[in-house]
Amino acid sequence: MSIKVLVVDDTIVYRKIVSEALAGVPGVEVVSTASNGRIALSRIGALKPDLLVLDIEMPEMNGLEVLGAIKEKSLDVGAIVLSALTVKGGELTMKALELGAFDFVTKPEGASADESREQIKGTLVPLVKAYGHAREIKSILKGVKGGRPASRPPLETSTKAGEHGEPPLRTQALLTARHASEAVGIGVSTGGPTALMEVLPKLAPDLNVPIFIVQHMPPAFTRSLAASLDSRCALRVREAEDGETVQANTGYLAPGGKQMKVTLGADALTKIIRVTDDPPENHCKPSVDYLFRSLAHHYVGRATGVIMTGMGNDGTLGCRLMKRSGAVVIAQDELSCVVFGMPGEAIRAGVVDVVSPLDQLAGAIARTVRQR
Repeated sequence: MSIKVLVVDDTIVYRKIVSEALAGVPGVEVVSTASNGRIALSRIGALKPDLLVLDIEMPEMNGLEVLGAIKEKSLDVGAIVLSALTVKGGELTMKALELGAFDFVTKPEGASADESREQIKGTLVPLVKAYGHAREIKSILKGVKGGRPASRPPLETSTKAGEHGEPPLRTQALLTARHASEAVGIGVSTGGPTALMEVLPKLAPDLNVPIFIVQHMPPAFTRSLAASLDSRCALRVREAEDGETVQANTGYLAPGGKQMKVTLGADALTKIIRVTDDPPENHCKPSVDYLFRSLAHHYVGRATGVIMTGMGNDGTLGCRLMKRSGAVVIAQDELSCVVFGMPGEAIRAGVVDVVSPLDQLAGAIARTVRQR
């Protein structure tokens, strides 16, 4: 499927950088550019782009206003927003995602035009391709009468073992025989903020376990995401701080640009959070594998790992370690994922127990925490 892109930015430099970054990408065509949101909206009707690469901060009509208009008019066009790598940029990006933006790209700071083009190309092109794939899946589903059955249970079973010899997906009977989890770890990337806003508010305030979350995001953005989630959830959600004691009924979001793990305090009993500057894993910092490895070690047989929408394979190794330690692993299903990379890799590796649609993930998590 080809993707027609309209580039919207108030600076000619970034209109040029983005256009050049997408030039020559197979199946992608930049049909036009616009210097503000008002011009962009006027061109959507005539050019019928599939996707906007949309700056948030613009004169006359900014990116948030454009997203609002797209939503109000039910226009069939998606958006990837361009954001400044600042606290304000993070706050505006969260609002853009809430308004329906597919994902975001941060503008490089202090880089030359050539460096900026290469940096943006490296992050933007995979997102554009992922958007095209998601749009194609959506188009296919429109042809399926009734879509996915609403009554489908959040569990798929298989008799086929994983490629590394792990056992197949467990049956519900086996799942009910395990110990209740004392911690939940969630790993998510592309499409994650919107997915987290669907799942976390459905969790009960008395879940009585901590929830550790890795969302692939740069510095300055995770604090805004934590604040946005906290305002919607009965559970407390916060950006994790180094050295704090783990508390139940609290969601800890790994800070962007850092790694987060759980370890033991000086008394060898109390669990504490460590936020470190350890190297990236799977090109990710924070990394799901890094977190899940610590959960496998410190919550042996009493943890739940959840792998959700996102590109790449971060989390597969961590899920394997958690499963070997006796944890239950839940993956988001393909139909509800923005990108099926991370959960798909974990499922193919045979390290997943439960496959659940997004709208049933909270229930699937709760069933592993409390004895059924």
